[in-house]
Amino acid sequence: MTRAYLSLGSNVGDRAHHLTRGVALMSAGEAARVSRVYQSAPVGGVAQADFWNLVLEVETAVTPAELLARAHAAETAARRTREVRWGPRTLDVDIVWIDGVVHDDAQLTVPHPRMFERNFVLVPLRELRADLVDDDALARGEGLVRVLGTLESLQ
Repeated sequence: MTRAYLSLGSNVGDRAHHLTRGVALMSAGEAARVSRVYQSAPVGGVAQADFWNLVLEVETAVTPAELLARAHAAETAARRTREVRWGPRTLDVDIVWIDGVVHDDAQLTVPHPRMFERNFVLVPLRELRADLVDDDALARGEGLVRVLGTLESLQ
């Protein structure tokens, strides 16, 4: 078993529902912890609504490829469309870190190549793994985030 950290975001429709369902599908009965939910402005792409973001920690025995397939299945279950790069999404799931794993192929790079650039990943990740995100990393990260509450409190 290893710990994997996933960034989940939503800015279309019932964001709390999409995130809740995404957490359930990604944890799939495995031990899990969830950060608080944060609001952040979209990065790149077209004009769109703010995102709700969280980080999920799962204890898992699946391979990075299997975890990626689970992420794609969760996005499909939320009826995510990929019409515009960095466009609006019902659910976005990114694998940002897997303990002890460095992986780089055409489908997946772990650690996520932009995780240390984005405060919407760094701030909730720090809640769960402060050893991965120090003060300097937070200072270098881009984007303002605002805590909204726990996922349960937003439903």
